[in-house]
Amino acid sequence: MKLLNVVTLVLLIVGGLNWGLVGLFQFDLVAALFGGQDATLSRIVYTLVGLSALWQLVPLFTNQHTPVRHGEHARHH
Repeated sequence: MKLLNVVTLVLLIVGGLNWGLVGLFQFDLVAALFGGQDATLSRIVYTLVGLSALWQLVPLFTNQHTPVRHGEHARHH
């Protein structure tokens, strides 16, 4: 499970950076690398990014995430 979470997180980062490039510079890096938006490889990457987003939603709705505790510091005595 942990490997799948890491892979999906990496894909989401790739997708987010790609959308940032599209928004800022109208440049789709995935399309540029794989032969255009309609190319099979581009569509596979887009699909994997979308599936990764769905996978990462699961912990939000099933309460399987580890709570983050802000403001706590490790105490060394």
